[in-house]
Amino acid sequence: MTASKKNNLKSVLIIVAIVLVLNTLGSSFFHRFDLTKDKRYTLSPTSLNIIKQVQNPLYIKVFMQGDLPAEFKRLQQETKQLLEEFQAYNNNIVFEFVDPLENEDASMNNIKELYRKGLTPINITVDDKGKQSQAMVFPWAIAVYDNKEVNIPLLKNIMGASTTQKVIGSVQHLEYSIAEGLNKITKAKQKKIAVIKGNGELQDVLMAKFLLQVRESYFIGPFTLDSVAKNPIGSLETLKKYDLAVIAKPTETFSDEEKQVLDQYIMNGGKTLWLLDQVLVEMDSLYNASGATLAYPRDLNLNDLFFKYGIRINPDLVKDEQGSPIKLATGEQGSATQYQEFNWKFAPQVYPNSAHPIVKNLGGIRFDFANPIDTLKNGIKKTILLQSSQYSTKIGTPAEINLNSVAEETSPNDYLNKGNIPLSVLLEGSFQSMFENRVLPFEQKTFQGKGKENKMIVISDGDLIKNQLDKNFEPVELGYDQRSGNLYDNKDFLINCVNYLLDDNGLINIRSKDLDLPLLDKEKVYENYTRTQLLTIGLPLLILALFGILFTYLRKRKYSK
Repeated sequence: MTASKKNNLKSVLIIVAIVLVLNTLGSSFFHRFDLTKDKRYTLSPTSLNIIKQVQNPLYIKVFMQGDLPAEFKRLQQETKQLLEEFQAYNNNIVFEFVDPLENEDASMNNIKELYRKGLTPINITVDDKGKQSQAMVFPWAIAVYDNKEVNIPLLKNIMGASTTQKVIGSVQHLEYSIAEGLNKITKAKQKKIAVIKGNGELQDVLMAKFLLQVRESYFIGPFTLDSVAKNPIGSLETLKKYDLAVIAKPTETFSDEEKQVLDQYIMNGGKTLWLLDQVLVEMDSLYNASGATLAYPRDLNLNDLFFKYGIRINPDLVKDEQGSPIKLATGEQGSATQYQEFNWKFAPQVYPNSAHPIVKNLGGIRFDFANPIDTLKNGIKKTILLQSSQYSTKIGTPAEINLNSVAEETSPNDYLNKGNIPLSVLLEGSFQSMFENRVLPFEQKTFQGKGKENKMIVISDGDLIKNQLDKNFEPVELGYDQRSGNLYDNKDFLINCVNYLLDDNGLINIRSKDLDLPLLDKEKVYENYTRTQLLTIGLPLLILALFGILFTYLRKRKYSK
């Protein structure tokens, strides 16, 4: 064998050896590179931890396939790319895209089955060069794991937004939606939530949608404070077994014994979510012949408790120019009653401006007869999660509330230095007991004057958690207002509150992810349609043709000599 052949063989063997070593290292040290500016395809640590929990095959069926409108093709593409990222880290995750409307004969049965599972479609108007048509899209996925099934919404509702804006918002929340869905079916329930009863709180049917959503991730059960009167120590010990207590719109006064139980639950590290009304007034009481009702303070005997923790809920009402729509009868035409939409200022429509993960990227949240919250200095960290607009003010009570107020005229000067009223506050720190250095309502050997590091959220509107009932007295979606047809983000806000209080911060942080998703401006494309075609199709072909002619010319010139 000649020296040159030996050198060539040696080079080939070295190259083969290098390739084998690189393959071995590549299989041992897995890594994916994300070259996008906003790191769109870099999964968060929380998502990666959820993926690691998948030990058995997990099937995901996405109902977005076929002839989709342009915006939904973008959502389909983003969903597919994200699921490929999930699959790359765990090959137990298998997904497929299906078109429920592909087979005309079976499409109606498919639609009925999807409806039965709670997967409702959306009907959108497709505008193609001025021609409009209707399209039905199912922006949903179903994940199945170990005989457990969960629905994953892929399209986020954003009230008043266009389809394009909804798709952009949905892509922002895509990783959160998928990760949350997988977490529900792969992670065993551990933490417990107590729904406090016994002081006139909301009935279960009026917050059924919240309870059903929470039940997917946590154990949940009622806890009645009536037992405190007979056995306060036993009630406290039982309550301490729960990680979170939800107090939703109590209407009856709390006794000192009940307050001590709740106070000591907090001192022992129990988290609390308070939804309180300090003013007695209901929307239904306005629908009478006079169209008016009296709003007056409600005494729950909790003021001293919250004052010690560092806040005060005032017995006033918040009146906000950024209210919610309400339809009122304005007359009759023939035999039909005529209705007109007005701005109801006692139902503030709040858009979060805080960067806190609980509220970041949320849409409008609807309040109903909310009360202002004052924060007090006491060493506890306070974060205002939600507040009214700058064009809002406080109305003292007792006061008459009249439907005729929708016609009143105001100016910005009426709200000068009065707006931005806190409506929801997060409190974090080591709370001090309100019973410290006081005679205790009942004897307690384990009494604690200062608590562990803890957190609570106070919302000054008990109706924020309340879902409406349809004509069959069945609960409708939390945040959906049947009178106006608007869907608000009340449910997402409350679920975020629960997740944050129970230290499931990772999922909330995924929701806070910001993505830059540029989309074409359809109006500009339609205006310059021919020009756009020439630039995107004609120009590349022209450049390719010129390159071919030049290459042929230079080649002939070179070889003709």
